Amino acid sequence: MIEVKHVTKCYGKFKAVDDVSLTALGGKITVLLGPNGAGKSTTIKSITNLLKFEGEIQICGYDNKTLEAKKSFAYIPETPVLYDSLTIEEHVEFIAKAYRLKEYKEIVERLLILFHLEEKRKKIVKELSKGMRQKVSMLLALMISPKALLVDEPMMGLDPQSIEDTLRLLVDLKNAGVAVLVSTHIIDVFADVWDEAYILNKGKIVYHATRENIGEESLKDIFFTYTDREVGDEA
Repeated sequence: MIEVKHVTKCYGKFKAVDDVSLTALGGKITVLLGPNGAGKSTTIKSITNLLKFEGEIQICGYDNKTLEAKKSFAYIPETPVLYDSLTIEEHVEFIAKAYRLKEYKEIVERLLILFHLEEKRKKIVKELSKGMRQKVSMLLALMISPKALLVDEPMMGLDPQSIEDTLRLLVDLKNAGVAVLVSTHIIDVFADVWDEAYILNKGKIVYHATRENIGEESLKDIFFTYTDREVGDEA
């Protein structure tokens, strides 16, 4: 579970996020939506402990600053953060040692096959395409078998087949009880898999949707209504 409780982050007199509260439950895919400048990036950086903030954030019941929280939590950023001169295999070994993983090789092999990286395992990262680098970032996050997962724009740079593979993977993680929180602009891609959604606008949560409470209305229409945007605008 990822719990954000009354989080506020100010830059001088400007409130980038203002009393934001949201919960991503285990066994559900929760999406965080908002136009550019809404505060999504600040919220994400707060969850990952990259920013100081007012309020409280817990991951699997632990304060997000603690080692216990970090052991249970994985983050896939929009732009992969990798070591250009290391191979995929060397990245895997680095993460395994950092997290003191013992039984991880079988998981890694499954992920290499899923992401079509098995024949590229000895390539250094700077030789890989943007989409391949994104897949490596996903592999490294998932190899620790997280209980909570935060994903920022997971489909950036992926081809259509990889997008479908990633959606299936996120659904599998949900079904395994993982709390999946996805920040995205691409509402349509997640239309069939989301369970709960939070719409962020001008630093505030303006709507919390569940599949049960929106009836026949689409999540995209709700987004446009609560962000004062028109159909056809980028979500």
